[in-house]
Amino acid sequence: MKILLLGKNGQVGWELQRALAPLGDLIALDRQGESGLCGDLANLEGLAATVRSLAPNVIVNAAAYTAVDKAESEPALAARINAEAPGVLAREAAQLGAWLIHYSTDYVFDGSGQGQWQEDAPSAPLSVYGRTKREGELAIQASGAAAVVLRTSWVYAARGQNFAKTMLRLAAERDVLRVVADQFGAPTGAELIADVTAHILHRLFRAHDASRLAGTYHLAAAGETSWHGYAQFVLAHARRSGVALKVSAEQLVAISTEDYPLPALRPRNSRLALAKLEETFNLKMPPWQQGVQRMLDEIQR
Repeated sequence: MKILLLGKNGQVGWELQRALAPLGDLIALDRQGESGLCGDLANLEGLAATVRSLAPNVIVNAAAYTAVDKAESEPALAARINAEAPGVLAREAAQLGAWLIHYSTDYVFDGSGQGQWQEDAPSAPLSVYGRTKREGELAIQASGAAAVVLRTSWVYAARGQNFAKTMLRLAAERDVLRVVADQFGAPTGAELIADVTAHILHRLFRAHDASRLAGTYHLAAAGETSWHGYAQFVLAHARRSGVALKVSAEQLVAISTEDYPLPALRPRNSRLALAKLEETFNLKMPPWQQGVQRMLDEIQR
């Protein structure tokens, strides 16, 4: 199996390099590309030419425009990377008879209600980022390619910056720390996303009728919390580990979304239903606390 991975140095892409390596011949590219190959999703012609030259069996697209607030002032670039590029990849995959694995987001929903979002629920993005990610999903569907779209949320990794590291830094520096408490979701580790992706690919290439497995799935850790609850978990773990903090978990101040305005609106309800993924691929998503604790243990060594 030849696998083309795009976005190799992002949080998910970094973990995918590890998880996908045992499955076959892995060609992993970042935006700079290498050896005449293009990994820049803003370069649509170069992207198409790279897929044609490599003729992979699978394209895994872990690259995206993810600067949610900046996208409000760069809608054309966000659309090129999040909407047009996935369409190009899907059309090239269809021509090759290759599979496309693509990652999307809870931001395709408006965040209303308190229930879990099913895969077929109506989308109503609140932001440029959410709208362009939804347009990318639709472009993939229109291509006729064999594709698996994995919507995820609140992604973190030990590598690079993340919410937990920010909370630890601020709790050590400040006397008061305020965190939004009316947005709900499940912190989801890049390791988990990568491992589930590898499992899905293994299933796709062993199934007698793999085409029935194509479609959109929600991939997140189990359970739910708010950003405030997430921060409390992080600070409580740090205190147990002997980390010196000025602000304890109990002292965190809960605020509303309106108290922390940002250029792009965030969905308040990012609860994703996991049953379709779990039942189709015989999986059970672990509770979000498990992955966050492992990440914290790693960064606090």
